[in-house]
Amino acid sequence: MSEKTEDTGSGRQSNRAAASVQSVDRAVSVLEILARHGDAGVTEIAEELGVHKSTAFRLLGVLEARGLVSQEQDRGKYYLGPGVLRLAGAAASRLDISQEGAPVCRELAEEVGETANIAVLDDDAAVNIMQARGASSVTAQNWLGRRTPLHATSSGKALLAHQPKSVQESVLSRKLPRLTEHTVVSPAELRSDLRAVVKTGFAVARDELEIGLHAVAAPVRAHDGKVIGAISVSGPSYRLEEERLQEVAKRTMAAAQDLSRRMGYAY
Repeated sequence: MSEKTEDTGSGRQSNRAAASVQSVDRAVSVLEILARHGDAGVTEIAEELGVHKSTAFRLLGVLEARGLVSQEQDRGKYYLGPGVLRLAGAAASRLDISQEGAPVCRELAEEVGETANIAVLDDDAAVNIMQARGASSVTAQNWLGRRTPLHATSSGKALLAHQPKSVQESVLSRKLPRLTEHTVVSPAELRSDLRAVVKTGFAVARDELEIGLHAVAAPVRAHDGKVIGAISVSGPSYRLEEERLQEVAKRTMAAAQDLSRRMGYAY
């Protein structure tokens, strides 16, 4: 008799556990439905879940109590609440661009066969924090950890173009070093370059840091849309001539979008 009672108790615990897991799964599904549609009524949610309206009501009640969903007073529809933003912000703050960017950087380097880098803004310079080399760049220079000037590099321009005007003018108002005969040091020309970066989605540097070195970069965004880095491809000018440079620019922008998504940004 005692063995039967023990078996029955164990079975009930197992059933309760399964029901709890199912409830969690349904609650997550509700959040995904609201994320997909923007808002939805109880009937719509119940239909998508394949449950009775009373079950959908209970799930929405729990989520609303936790601040994960809110209800419109006039139409009665539900939408994602401020609690979701809190959780998203907490998760996004833990994302590391170098960690998330490593596979993206490697894939880009393999795809184009050149050196790919990820850089972040550090005061008045761009610092390369990640590097990967493609098949054609076995003897390429090591840029990892190197600080490079904002006005003479593709990464620097991609970063500077998305900074507040005050930051841009602070950089442009200085006497900028001319590193090669092709380095742009005129504030007016640089402003034009930065506007072009915002318009096209990528920055280019042709023989501006070093003679014989071409590069292209695209901005990487965080979950809130703020530009937090740039991913670039660089190589010798004879391999990255204009037509090839434009092709690499498209692939670099695609990689930047991929990394931005990994950092929580929704396009």
